[in-house]
Amino acid sequence: MTEVLFYHLESQPLDRVLPTLLERCLERGWRVCVQTGSDERRDALDQHLWTYSDESFLAHGTVREGDPASQPIFLTSLPENPNEASVRFLVDRAEPTDLTGYTRAVFIFDGNDPEALADARRYWKQTKEAGLSPSYWQQDNGKWVKKA
Repeated sequence: MTEVLFYHLESQPLDRVLPTLLERCLERGWRVCVQTGSDERRDALDQHLWTYSDESFLAHGTVREGDPASQPIFLTSLPENPNEASVRFLVDRAEPTDLTGYTRAVFIFDGNDPEALADARRYWKQTKEAGLSPSYWQQDNGKWVKKA
């Protein structure tokens, strides 16, 4: 069964949180697909993942690189899974599709955006109605704390 997690951003932005979560996925040997709410956001994350740290980068690709199956992390604004990822991140209000084929699905939403909060509540309800058991995580002094 797919593990579904909701990460509520309050004190750190997506650009700071996402690379750490992606690194943890790769450490576990998981392939990842990150779905964004727009092509512009996908392109911004593409640039960011190459430069977010002076010490490292996250190998990844988009449709522009071709051969998505060779990418450990694939960024897209579409509901596709061309790198056969076992983990799907949905960021920037990306619309989910069927999540049952994944080991883990992770919704990351901005707690300071009322529309993102409304979407997260809707996705939570849809997830429950699909028979999945979501968990809710909130930032607390830079750490994630499970709240539900």
